[in-house]
Amino acid sequence: MSGYLMCDKTAWSERLQPLIGSNGLQRLHDATVVVFGCGGVGSYAVEALARSGIGHLIIVDGDVVAPSNLNRQIMALQSTLTQSKSDVMAARCREIRPGIKVDSVPTYYDATTRARFFTGQPVDYVFDAIDSLTWKVDILKNCLDRKIPVLTATGMGNRFSPEALTITTLDKTHDDPLARNLRQALSKDGIRLADILCVFSKERPHKQPGVRIPASTVFVPATAGLLAASHIVKTILED
Repeated sequence: MSGYLMCDKTAWSERLQPLIGSNGLQRLHDATVVVFGCGGVGSYAVEALARSGIGHLIIVDGDVVAPSNLNRQIMALQSTLTQSKSDVMAARCREIRPGIKVDSVPTYYDATTRARFFTGQPVDYVFDAIDSLTWKVDILKNCLDRKIPVLTATGMGNRFSPEALTITTLDKTHDDPLARNLRQALSKDGIRLADILCVFSKERPHKQPGVRIPASTVFVPATAGLLAASHIVKTILED
């Protein structure tokens, strides 16, 4: 029984290695991935990346776990309310995979924090899962300028159908207010929308009249996060 309770640092990979091989595991172990935003989409992406063998995760989110997160964010529990989202997710990753390197950055991405993410150590992939249009644009532009592979999440609120999710380029998005605003902002800066990969839902949002806060389920953001993590892992393995 004790063998099931106490596992070594490599036991987690025994079901993954037959699929991707030792070289694949090493590629993932050597990779650094930054996830901006640890909400409904980002939290599931972070966990999937940790379980898939990414060696170094940098989790960036200045928010704390709130009761309204309980229906869709993987770190949201009664026991974690009011705690830093990035800190909780970092601790969760370490529980899953002893030996993983996880940096929790409990702050928001903005003009005052930008430099710490785009100077210094090399980054293999960036996943943008934040809601702010201004800083989504800034993240994407900085990644493009530095030739860092990046994937961005578009709107997942007011949707119910995870099967409508796909990864496509920003120029092919539709019926999504966040994606529309992102297209307009990037086009003004002369950025080719076909160069921007995104996780996108083809489902039209179900907006209720008079309701300002976006409604949410767990199905759509969770699936979006898993889809993003899958794309990132495959990209690193194919590099």
